Amino acid sequence: MDTAPRALRASPAPLIVASGAPRSGPPLWRDESLLRVRSGVYTVRTAWDGLAPWERYLARVHAFAVARRDAVFSHESAAALVGLPVFGEPRMIHIFDGRRARSVSYGDVTVHTSADPRSTCEVAGIRITTIPNVVVDLARALPPALGLAVADAASRTFGLDAEQFLERLLEQSNTFGVRRAQWALTRAVPMAESPGESISRAVIEWCGFPAPALQTEHQVEGRTYRSDFCWPEHRVIGESDGWSKYGLHDPAAAAEALRAEKQREDALRRQGWRVARWDYAGALGVDALRDALLAAGLRPVRRPDLAALSAVGRNPRST
Repeated sequence: MDTAPRALRASPAPLIVASGAPRSGPPLWRDESLLRVRSGVYTVRTAWDGLAPWERYLARVHAFAVARRDAVFSHESAAALVGLPVFGEPRMIHIFDGRRARSVSYGDVTVHTSADPRSTCEVAGIRITTIPNVVVDLARALPPALGLAVADAASRTFGLDAEQFLERLLEQSNTFGVRRAQWALTRAVPMAESPGESISRAVIEWCGFPAPALQTEHQVEGRTYRSDFCWPEHRVIGESDGWSKYGLHDPAAAAEALRAEKQREDALRRQGWRVARWDYAGALGVDALRDALLAAGLRPVRRPDLAALSAVGRNPRST
């Protein structure tokens, strides 16, 4: 149950510790090619500038680990280290200390505590709360669609399931965010292959559309294709597009992937399927996803949850 990762993600930028710098050289704070990540910890400015927000956060977590060897990371900080989804750049570094009487924040650090026992593990000299705790903590704290993305990713990556997450949730006496957590944890499945797909599942439900089949295989013209979402009785397929799907960092690979995707979609259409496509931003914004499914002929079967839809991408925990 208390699953621990075999390895942690490394810092995406090199970290230079002031205490390890040569004494004969100038102080690191005078070097304009360096950027201070944390007190006494620097990185190469050009490397930092090229990082995505969630990668900058991971570098910040590693810098904190250098400064505080005794820290036990939790919430988004532990998620970043183990490779679970992190959205934007979280504002706070999250650590756990069960010895405290109450949780406290200072600067960009939140120290969490709990009356319940909290299992931890150590990997490569860094301590974190175990995966079920990370998932439950984030399911309590994040907007539901993002909590679902974390739970799906943990299910896919670490082989955990909804029942195990719910068991951990019910073991805890803290009632904060329980209903929100239950919504996300009961829906956790390993089939969702990206945060975009998980968020799309939430939006599809809140729009009132029928529940889709996930990762369905289609035998078409002698080839096997797989769809992200499928409504066989309506002959509708939904596709959640992401940058990684097409390798857009490599123009040649991207062109080939897009060409293959068009051939795939044309073959499906010849078999009578109507294909709806949207991207990550389209899922967060709701309208693009909903309009694509409506244009493909899918119709809601219940009233939409307007309150949930209005807050899909609203995450005050990140910039």
